[in-house]
Amino acid sequence: MFESKNIYMLKPKYFLYARKSTEDDDHQVMSIESQLFELREFASRENLEILEEFQESKSAKKPGREVFGKMMNKIESMDGVGILGWHPLC
Repeated sequence: MFESKNIYMLKPKYFLYARKSTEDDDHQVMSIESQLFELREFASRENLEILEEFQESKSAKKPGREVFGKMMNKIESMDGVGILGWHPLC
């Protein structure tokens, strides 16, 4: 017999990622705390489940962002996880 699973009732799961560059020429003007506040508000409005928050103070122009790498490793080992981040020009 067919087993009914209501997959549409599952709440989407996300990681929050906030980054503030240490370089002056980066256009990210919002503080990490401000970014996280806005991302939490968005997630609440959209009924998104936040699994974990990641924050980092490194330039995105250079490789080797440890926190970002850790987050990506976690995503690769999970199913159905996305990232919410703040666009640097906002």
